[in-house]
Amino acid sequence: MTEPAYLEDSYQKEFEADVVDAAGTDVVLDRTLFYPSSGGQPGDTGLFVVNGIEYKVVGVRKKNGDIVHELDREGIKKGDTVTGMIDWTRRYRFMRGHTACHVLSYVVHQETGALITGNQISEEKCRIDFDLENFDREQMKTFEKKTNDLIHEGIDVITKTLPKEEAFQIPSLIKLKNVLPPNVENIRIVEIDDYEIQACGGTHVRNTEEIKGIEITKAENKGKNNRRIYFSLKD
Repeated sequence: MTEPAYLEDSYQKEFEADVVDAAGTDVVLDRTLFYPSSGGQPGDTGLFVVNGIEYKVVGVRKKNGDIVHELDREGIKKGDTVTGMIDWTRRYRFMRGHTACHVLSYVVHQETGALITGNQISEEKCRIDFDLENFDREQMKTFEKKTNDLIHEGIDVITKTLPKEEAFQIPSLIKLKNVLPPNVENIRIVEIDDYEIQACGGTHVRNTEEIKGIEITKAENKGKNNRRIYFSLKD
């Protein structure tokens, strides 16, 4: 299995690793900083360098416990040593957007009691989906202000891994008992001070101030009790 080094340090941009499998344009390393597309966060892009030759990483995905890097061309083989460099500008924007999703989700839940059912992050905009019977578009703008107020508090964002039994003592994570595969022993937690605590395998900023702020751009119905908010990041 590929070691997901991005979970240890989301700010590291360059690394070395060995190729453990290669088939055409698909390459698997023993460890990687490249985030694979999952949980609403897109996979990273960037470069591999082998023997002075550059290969573009155009996609990253999970497969049977491995993290597969899709390259723009063939040439890398098993046993090669790779220097990997992620597209930091793109990744950092996803980190800001992902943490912003957590803060906005907290505000929506506090104000309405709604459970968040999903999120999607992109460079241009992000969205969260939530389960709510009554939909008040005017209320959405109040969510923006309260989210930005929390962002500007400069709250530390802490990631840690807990044994699953300990994690299940956290009220907001109890629902995972019936969702996670039974062989999962540890759960990665993202904690925004005393406000938001969720299980999450994505990359995040270290402090909410790095988000800078959000602007809610659209709110819509997506079916019975399914509501959606779109927002963009302030630069």
